[in-house]
Amino acid sequence: MPIVDMRSRPSFLHAFFGAEPNTPQYDVVKWLNKRVGSRDLEHFTRAKDPEGVVAEMDDAGISVAVMVARSVPGVRVSNDDLAAVAARGSGRLVAVASVDPIELGRDAAVAEATRSIKELGMKALNLDAGFYAEGMKANDERLMPLYEVCDKLGVPAFVMSGPTTPDLTLNDAFAVETVAKTFSKLKIVCCHGFYPNVREIVTVAFRNENVFVSPDMYTFCPGGGGYVEAANHFMADQFLFGSSYPFRPMKQGVEDFKTLGLSQEAYEKASWRNADRILGLGLAAEADKKAA
Repeated sequence: MPIVDMRSRPSFLHAFFGAEPNTPQYDVVKWLNKRVGSRDLEHFTRAKDPEGVVAEMDDAGISVAVMVARSVPGVRVSNDDLAAVAARGSGRLVAVASVDPIELGRDAAVAEATRSIKELGMKALNLDAGFYAEGMKANDERLMPLYEVCDKLGVPAFVMSGPTTPDLTLNDAFAVETVAKTFSKLKIVCCHGFYPNVREIVTVAFRNENVFVSPDMYTFCPGGGGYVEAANHFMADQFLFGSSYPFRPMKQGVEDFKTLGLSQEAYEKASWRNADRILGLGLAAEADKKAA
């Protein structure tokens, strides 16, 4: 059975991901690994290049890893650089674009998002709403043109959230409701699952079938059982697995996800079928062909 990791970034992409030992950023990566229950706090030092990442994916049983770019003050990973890493991944690495509408301005951000998807072949667009120089909620008017790009081009919008949001009032799951209603056909992936606001994002997902919840490392934190309960009920088609590498080990993420108590159907959907459907990876057709 394939596995799609919906949130994975090679550490060598940027100091923020632990690329440089003996730096404050490196220590922060270790600290966060400890906070979210990693057993190996320096696992992220092993993969030095795209080929090393794919080898680690093989060891973890991961078929495809979705690399989510970032473009916020202090963490700039260019879309061209991320696309180049994906190109060396033997079809196993999928790149998600990122733009900063505050840094670029509306028109340039729209143009870069469009270029990244149409010319670089990136599969989605990431929006770091609360992390820009001017933090905002997911439904801020300045983000609407970027959601519109995703809607028109038929790719998902990834929305960053979670307890590391600089201003926690911006980690507002209910703000996603506005986006989901405005763009009813747009697939919205809620990275980090707006943790710790589990009930809130589960409620939004209940009301909007185009909202997908990807709590990744926070699935395994206190209160994360609420995501699992929903996935075993109405949210089976809207729940996604993510390791959050390098902030948690790939292999441990896969192993821990298997023990969450998901039904067989919910596990299969969350571990790959939902991701395959929203990103158009073609895994289902491949699996059906093998089964035949």
